[in-house]
Amino acid sequence: MTGHPAVLVTGMSGVGKTTALDELSRRGFATVDTDDDGWIHIVAGEPLWREPLIDALLARARDAPLFVQGTVANQVDFYHRFDAVVLLTAPTAVIFDRLRERTDNPFGKTEAERRRIAADIAEIEPLLRQSATHVVDTDRPRGEVADRLAAIAREVALPQGWVPRPAP
Repeated sequence: MTGHPAVLVTGMSGVGKTTALDELSRRGFATVDTDDDGWIHIVAGEPLWREPLIDALLARARDAPLFVQGTVANQVDFYHRFDAVVLLTAPTAVIFDRLRERTDNPFGKTEAERRRIAADIAEIEPLLRQSATHVVDTDRPRGEVADRLAAIAREVALPQGWVPRPAP
């Protein structure tokens, strides 16, 4: 860990990753949405992180927790560099409602895209769940999701071996 913790926020499309990062950013946390320009390139049809950029991002000294959002095949190569890997999840019906309603991202609007998302939920989400250090259900107000993510960052930032005393 370099200074403060780095937390990966991952999950299926429409689960609320960008919404959670927007709320954390509004609260003053450092956030990086790797869906934004430049972080991802396509290799043999597969979106992958540009490894030198992610490596440099995680190597920087941090004066606050860093939340990185992304779901790509090569993220597993960086798990050891994150202090926590948080899977955001929600019921499928909630995800499809969000996809239908969102205006900032066109992905998930077509029937073919929705079938792909349903397949990813069935096939990819269980793999993400197995490797996650934490799972957060986003079928709740955005503030509660951000509260939980901030609490996870505090948890993993505790010095090794430190045991909190029980509250009186």
